[in-house]
Amino acid sequence: MATSSRDIYDFIIVGGGIAGLRAAIALASAGRVLILTKAEATESNTGYAQGGIAAAIGPGDSPALHAADTIRAGDGLCDEGAVRVLVEEGPRYVRELIDWGTRFEMDANGQPALSLEAAHGVRRILHAGDATGREIGRALWQRVVHLSSVRTINHALVTDLIVEGGVMTGVRFFDQTGARRSARASATLLATGGAGRVFRETTNPAVATGDGIALAYQAGARVADLEFVQFHPTALNRPGSPRFLISEALRGEGARLVNANGERFMERYHPGADLAPRDVVARAIVRESQRTGGPVSLTLAHLDAAYVRRRFPTIAAMCRRMGLDIATDPIPVGPAAHYLMGGIDTDEWARTSLPGLFAAGETACTGVHGANRLASNSLLEGLVFGARAAEAMQQPARPATSKSDRRLIEPCAYGDLPGKVPASRFDLPQIRELMWQSAGLFRARSGLERAVGQLGSAYRAASVEIARPRAHGAARWRRFNLLTISWLIAKAALCREESRGGHFRDDFPTRDDLHWKVHLVEVRPRD
Repeated sequence: MATSSRDIYDFIIVGGGIAGLRAAIALASAGRVLILTKAEATESNTGYAQGGIAAAIGPGDSPALHAADTIRAGDGLCDEGAVRVLVEEGPRYVRELIDWGTRFEMDANGQPALSLEAAHGVRRILHAGDATGREIGRALWQRVVHLSSVRTINHALVTDLIVEGGVMTGVRFFDQTGARRSARASATLLATGGAGRVFRETTNPAVATGDGIALAYQAGARVADLEFVQFHPTALNRPGSPRFLISEALRGEGARLVNANGERFMERYHPGADLAPRDVVARAIVRESQRTGGPVSLTLAHLDAAYVRRRFPTIAAMCRRMGLDIATDPIPVGPAAHYLMGGIDTDEWARTSLPGLFAAGETACTGVHGANRLASNSLLEGLVFGARAAEAMQQPARPATSKSDRRLIEPCAYGDLPGKVPASRFDLPQIRELMWQSAGLFRARSGLERAVGQLGSAYRAASVEIARPRAHGAARWRRFNLLTISWLIAKAALCREESRGGHFRDDFPTRDDLHWKVHLVEVRPRD
């Protein structure tokens, strides 16, 4: 597969969300930039972020307070240096968004109208109705389309990273016609988002299949913290309806969780009640539903109906299509996979362990979220570390240094567990069902061993298949990536014998700082 001069760039960005776009804007003046997006340019996890973006810009707030809330939510595993970068640089980049025309809600004094979400001590969430991510994406794309040095190729499925002499030099991908192509650059940023589609129940769009993490692992880069998956507590839970996200911002504005008897119950599970950390609320909803034998619902009936419909127009419209009135009807809710705290192991400048390869946003693991992400820190992370990645990409390539609190999962660990599903018949719905049942909200050794054995068997078979010269079908690569990230998540979850943040083990239900206050990393063995 030859590479022509027109396919040689200074920088390649894989992904069209907030991290990739912010990096592209910063890199445009430094050379030729190629953006590869998996679907339409505007289809990313960023566009599905309803609640808002957190930043310490309001009265009575400070980066120190924001850091304290972030670290508390992270359940003892946040990288405090990365947290300081996030909260101290965040306000500057959020104000930049305002200057660039992002239409956040404003108060009567012309200042951002700040809202409250779970585990935040003060109001610090900027929002654009209940479609904040979509509005930020619009503002960033509006700048990108006018940059003559930036080229975008949509519907491009990146299949592998080109590594020569231990240095990242480019990517191979399928274009929209199904043709195999390649592109070269001195620095490549993976900003491909999360992996919610690994699970049967998720709030994520179809593109969120963990491709960037799988690509980096196959290329030999370190991955970290993959056992920490955040299950959002309040996705619409109605048979036959999509698992539409019901934003945490509703509870920030006073919405209440009630059981099948119409009773509030969260006070029994956590002093933060309805605004407890997400992992606590998600598990409490499942346990309350099991206890009462009925559904859990979110109710806003005690609030002003006109205000509710005005404040949450996107959610109100979606509920209306389901035959529900957000302002008066109980909205049945339940947990769904929402955010991956782990990812490609990076430093505070988005460098990975592979020189020339960078990662930012949900596909990266800076350690900023620890074991459980604080609400509305995700957009901020993409913004801040996307900008920092752009700065580092203009410097000579060097790898990120491995930190002392990393523990390597041995390459042979869990590799020989028996698999019961023939690899040839292990399709995407089966993978997602297995991950939901065995590596979902509640985990235990027996289910995790079953998942690791089956996924490992299928992964090894798919690795052989994908290496064949004629293995050119894009569908095979999509399945291979999903298998890879599923297997890695299940292995990390089996290895960590404690409960912390988004990772809960029924057989190890308590947090164990003595043995497990570490970040689990894995590196693909060399062939």
